[in-house]
Amino acid sequence: MGNLPVVRTSFVGRSSELARIERALEEHRLVTLTGSGGVGKSRLALRAADTVGDRFPDGVWWTDLSPLYDDQLLITTVCDGVGLLDHSSRLPEEALREWLAGRRLLLVLDCCERVVTSCRRLVGELLDAAPGLTVLITSRQPLGVEWEHCVEVPPLSTGADEDGAADGDRPQDEAVRLFRDRAATAAPHLTLDDPDTASAVVEICRRLEGVPLAIELACARLRESSAREITGRLASRLDALTDEALWPRRHRTLRTTIGWSHELCAPLERLLWARLSVFRGVVGTADAEAVCSGGPLTAGIIAPTMERLASQSVLQRVGDGYRMLDTLREYGAMWLAELAEDRPLAERHAQHFATVAAQAHAGWLGPSQVAWYRRIADTHADLCAALEHLLAEDPGKAVEMAGCTGLFWSCCGHLHQARGYLERALTLPPSPGPHHTRALWALGITLTLQGDHKAARRVGEECNRAARRDQDAESILSAAHSISFTYLMMGRPQTAHSVSDHALRHLPDGADDAPSQLRCRVIRLFALSALGRLDEAYEEATRLQRISLRHGERWARAYADHQLALIHMLQGRPRHAEAHARSMLASKNDLHDSLGIALGLDLLAGAIAAQGDGVEAARTSGTGHTYWRMIGHPHRGTPELGAIRARWERQAREAAGDTAYERAYHRASADDAERGLAHALERHRP
Repeated sequence: MGNLPVVRTSFVGRSSELARIERALEEHRLVTLTGSGGVGKSRLALRAADTVGDRFPDGVWWTDLSPLYDDQLLITTVCDGVGLLDHSSRLPEEALREWLAGRRLLLVLDCCERVVTSCRRLVGELLDAAPGLTVLITSRQPLGVEWEHCVEVPPLSTGADEDGAADGDRPQDEAVRLFRDRAATAAPHLTLDDPDTASAVVEICRRLEGVPLAIELACARLRESSAREITGRLASRLDALTDEALWPRRHRTLRTTIGWSHELCAPLERLLWARLSVFRGVVGTADAEAVCSGGPLTAGIIAPTMERLASQSVLQRVGDGYRMLDTLREYGAMWLAELAEDRPLAERHAQHFATVAAQAHAGWLGPSQVAWYRRIADTHADLCAALEHLLAEDPGKAVEMAGCTGLFWSCCGHLHQARGYLERALTLPPSPGPHHTRALWALGITLTLQGDHKAARRVGEECNRAARRDQDAESILSAAHSISFTYLMMGRPQTAHSVSDHALRHLPDGADDAPSQLRCRVIRLFALSALGRLDEAYEEATRLQRISLRHGERWARAYADHQLALIHMLQGRPRHAEAHARSMLASKNDLHDSLGIALGLDLLAGAIAAQGDGVEAARTSGTGHTYWRMIGHPHRGTPELGAIRARWERQAREAAGDTAYERAYHRASADDAERGLAHALERHRP
């Protein structure tokens, strides 16, 4: 259980440091790995976390803080890291403390240096609230609290004896081992075993003082230079920088090596390096082409130039994209400012991701719906950076972008961020129109999901007034959706049905393909079921399925499956209900919609219980409980489902017996949520 990232390069050396960290994690609840940039803190933390993972029954959870440039997103980033997708209106800090309180887990916070003050406060609160929590931190500086145990991460040993002589054959010469390991990838046909080359390798490692990132950058040059040539060039650069006041020794070697690598890049490679520093997360080539092209750097050469930067260790390949280490990003940002391109690139970055959000919104009702959900999830850090820029520089565009991302973020688990950005955008000087109305709709949905029904009704009415001013079909349907959804979740299905039904019976011209027409149909369907009008609900559900299939979309179709499963259960057809519940779960899993997954697991548990398998029903219900706990939803769906769930649980207990039921339920609720969901989806009943 956990979310440790996969590192594709091998781990070399560090055995003594690794042992120190393992011992420290046995004796201390807060361990901080300190050291300069590029010294290997993150990789060492990853190895240590993987090694000690068995000590923590609730897993090891990794949170990368390197995309953060201030503390505004710290809490939500940590919540994402531990799998908490809170839907309640509680403060995120409160939800995080409660989520961790009864768990024994290791939380790794990587790259804390930009948010040290906020991390100090947050970590103190979490350690107080969760006695079973251990925190491992990497940072260029300690947090500075009395219970913190610091482990300084030194450079790798370099193979120099006390007299300064080099001997690359010693087992403790970790820098040489790293050089050879990376050289095998960078220049696989190069032989390093002849005496002159071996001596040069040791000299390179000594001059680079064993700093891993510096060694990797030097290795990348073996394609065009021999080890002896690299030694001479490094010597001339490093020996020229002797001013300790200007270049503190622990930073001098790495900064000089980065500068040397920068100079050896072709001019267009240097330009792209600088421009890519504007990105916060993993960068795809299409995004890089849209943001970084211009002048001599044409869009057509972006992809091969990124590939060359990866071969020089400036970029790292991650799936289909690339990421830049924080230290190298800082250097690129420095050059971007020198080129006076920092502000124009930030603007281009923001406008590009605003366009991505608009395209995602426009593509919601169609066969690319799942792909857009994943696109929004994968570019979350850059979308946040773009919104921050637009809130300061372009209020109108900020409102438009916040409205476009609202529903995606609600499904992807970023409910607090969605609310925060929407409320900030809507406090800006208003510019009436469909974009403003859409932002009000998104805020109303977010507030309802958090259980803040009073505020949601107020925003829904404001949205309705704005929609009537717009005289726009999508705006009018969005307002109806917001209002009827709030009434449905308040336990007033008759009012929800009246609002959604009136909007659908008086569709404005051009509204047949409006996305909110489908959303209003979902509300009307749920309301019919809640009112006990099951035959009408069945007809509405099958009609909604046909419309969804025609468009190729999955979100509304999944809710049609949910209601068909519920109707079959209420009418005594559990096998049919199970099939629809599984179909719903598959769709909601593809969309990463945790609320939908939780609802589907409840239904599946009921269908299994009705067929007499109480133990499997308990296991499925336990996995559902894990998802409900993750999202903290105040009502576990619409209010009338509570009594129905209680009836299904009684059936399962009678079939399994209380002892077997409790054992299966608690085992599943303590297990990893994704593993439990995979079991539920893969299990085929006869």
